[in-house]
Formats: sequence, C-alpha cells, structure tokens
Amino acid sequence: MKNFIITLVFAFVSTTFYAQGAFDKFDGQDDVTSVIVNKKMFDLMSKVKVDTSDKEMKQYINLIKKLDHLKVFTTKSAHVEADMKATADKYIKTAGLEELMRINDSGRNVKILVKSGATDSQVRELLMFIDGAKNQESVLLSLTGNFDLNEISVLTDKMQLPGGADLKKASKGKK
Repeated sequence: MKNFIITLVFAFVSTTFYAQGAFDKFDGQDDVTSVIVNKKMFDLMSKVKVDTSDKEMKQYINLIKKLDHLKVFTTKSAHVEADMKATADKYIKTAGLEELMRINDSGRNVKILVKSGATDSQVRELLMFIDGAKNQESVLLSLTGNFDLNEISVLTDKMQLPGGADLKKASKGKK
C-alpha cells in the first residue's frame, strides 16, 4: 500500500512538472510570440490597490490570486503550428485532461480541455489549442492554478488573451 501511495504521488508531481515544461520549447523561437506569466507575477498583480466599487476588477484580483502559470504561444508558421499541435496532442494523452468543448468555425479548429479540481467547475489546468485557418494565428494556451471555470471570462477581458472569445464560450457552457 505504501508503494502504491508513493507511486501515485510521484505520478501526480511528474505530470505537474511536465505541464510546466511541455511547451517551453516554443519560448524564444523566431516565428513564435510568447507570453509567460508566473506565480510571482500573479502575486504582484494581486497586490495592486483597486477601486472596491468595481466588481469586475475585484473578481479579476480574486482570480489571479488562484493562478500559478499562464503560457500563451502564437504563430502563423505552418511548420511551428504542426509542432505545436503534435506537442499538445502528446501532452493531452499523458496529462489526464478532459475535453470541455471543440469548435470548428470556417476551418478554424478550437479545442479546450481541462483537468478538474475538487468540483465540476473547479479547474487545476486549462489547455486551449486553436488551429489557425488561412492566414490566422495558431494559439496554444496553458493556464494552471486552482480556479473556477466561470471566472475565466474576467481574465480574458482584462488580459486580452488570444482566443478569449472561445474561452468565454467555454466558461458559459460549463455553468
């Protein structure tokens, strides 16, 4: 029994570390725009003084306190897009993510997957991959923490994330 528990803990920890490093190879590539926000930055952002009458800003501050990492990679390069897709597909198979929704709109494919937390709306990880259609950017977004899916629309509004409209649809669909 002790060995089983140790194996379970090791599997969980290694999956968490893999999530942090699985997409790092895209950071710094020539044809890739990347935005990476770590826990320390989220902590600093949450300490900003806000107008307490602004309900949306208060929601935003409460959400970012719950986030650990945000990684967004965008590209128009067909070669890099193929690598992003292959890397995301491999990660999805090993990370225990479940599909939240899939959208196909005019050749633009969007997949949103999550790793659930303690409740149905609690999320420990959110992964979104957007296959860029003709001359559109492909987007790979990874968000980790312990947050409520219904809070995501506030984050997409305030940080103006690529694919934010698709994430809003996902948060409304899971309520």
